[in-house]
Amino acid sequence: MDNAVNQANKELAQRYDFKDSKASIAYDRKEKKITLVADDSYKLRALTDILATRIAKRHISLKSLKFNDPEKAFGGYLRQIVEICMGIDKEKAKELTGIIKGLKVKVQTQIEGEKIKVSSPKKDELQVVIAHLKGLDFSIPLIFCNYR
Repeated sequence: MDNAVNQANKELAQRYDFKDSKASIAYDRKEKKITLVADDSYKLRALTDILATRIAKRHISLKSLKFNDPEKAFGGYLRQIVEICMGIDKEKAKELTGIIKGLKVKVQTQIEGEKIKVSSPKKDELQVVIAHLKGLDFSIPLIFCNYR
């Protein structure tokens, strides 16, 4: 994420339409937030496009970003906060386990903090669960790991 924001700032400095602009992209690693500041809504939209392309090039899902509504900032500028979502919260975890149990496959699910552990003695049943979850358009990015 850090590299994507740095590359977006470099592109911002080189673009002609941002030449005499106060537009900026700032990344706060501790708060897990990216702050976009632009002169008007057109430039704010261009900033979000720059950031989204740089993040997508690094194979980070855009579902992990939550774009808040733009708000007025100092001197007539617009500010938009982009939150970086990591892990699965309790509500989404319960929803995912409900989907998995609805498949009627013999697997056990456990919610472990920000992860969901799905276990089964048969590999084919796990593959059915993974294929079904990949087919869903879920609101958060899903990553599957295999531990033996």
